[in-house]
Amino acid sequence: MEWKQAGVTHNEHLKTIGPDWPGTPVNKQGRFLNEDAQPVPGFADLWRWQTETNPQKKEKKREDFRLLVVEDDYFLHSNQDCIVWLGHASFFIRLNGVTLITDPVLTTPSRFMKRHSQLPVDPAKFTDLDYILLSHDHRDHCDQKSIQMLGRQNPRVEILTGLKLDQLLKKWVPTIRCQAAGWYQQYVTDRNKIEIIYLPAHHWGRRYLNDTNVRLWGSYLIRSGGKSIYFGADSGYSSHYADFHNQFGSVDVALLGVGAYKPEWFMGPSHMGPTDAVRAAHEIRARTFIPMHYGTFDLSDEPLGDPYRSLAELKKEPPNRDLIYLAAVGEVVNL
Repeated sequence: MEWKQAGVTHNEHLKTIGPDWPGTPVNKQGRFLNEDAQPVPGFADLWRWQTETNPQKKEKKREDFRLLVVEDDYFLHSNQDCIVWLGHASFFIRLNGVTLITDPVLTTPSRFMKRHSQLPVDPAKFTDLDYILLSHDHRDHCDQKSIQMLGRQNPRVEILTGLKLDQLLKKWVPTIRCQAAGWYQQYVTDRNKIEIIYLPAHHWGRRYLNDTNVRLWGSYLIRSGGKSIYFGADSGYSSHYADFHNQFGSVDVALLGVGAYKPEWFMGPSHMGPTDAVRAAHEIRARTFIPMHYGTFDLSDEPLGDPYRSLAELKKEPPNRDLIYLAAVGEVVNL
């Protein structure tokens, strides 16, 4: 592979899981690569997408789908192990008394991104958090205002993220504690309470014009008390799902993205649609698959409810009936 000739990197202060893993791949310019070394779509691809006709344009214009939102904050005052979808890729998770939030976007990230599903609870109520899992630097996952707000409300919180993203976070909140991992590296936690490992995803990173892939992207395995959660973050379908099962076995719950996937020729390398997400869930041997990354922000060509309707059809197939769980925003899924 190209990247094996270019170079690899890791955090020397964190444990690497797997003796054969050489490190996270980088190119000759020091920018991160996917495992298959495939480049991200370029300007010509973006221009083609923006100028071609969307075959679902009329359907999208008529779309009135909205996610069901359960407005209740009782889960914040419970000791029960649980997962609560907050919309898009944001989840509140409690395992063995440890509380964390994934990719918190608790505001409207920009004037170009309208929020189509409300938050189930007032963000001011997120206090006493132990960890924030920040998968990558895209604005619909890494929101400066949300990070600053949670930092103020949770002075002891620690952010667990990918290589080089901690440098940006320190500029936003100079006092915030961060651990930045390479793929297949385990964060330093109280292992009697929880284990969290940073894993590959097939994606890319950028916040500005000239920082493409300067900061790493990834997914997470969260384990505690015999229970396990895989947070897939943003990812196209790739071999890392089969690799996950080969190394870690099955998982209780997989949180996988299903939206922002059309046109598939452009979005496919970065985001899965419903069919590929179900395929991935089977490959990692998930007992339950909770879809995410749809219904909150309109980021691509498919109508807002397209992933939900596709998953409802897929759920009718026998192998998927007990696998797919279409959670409402704010619904408490006990573990």
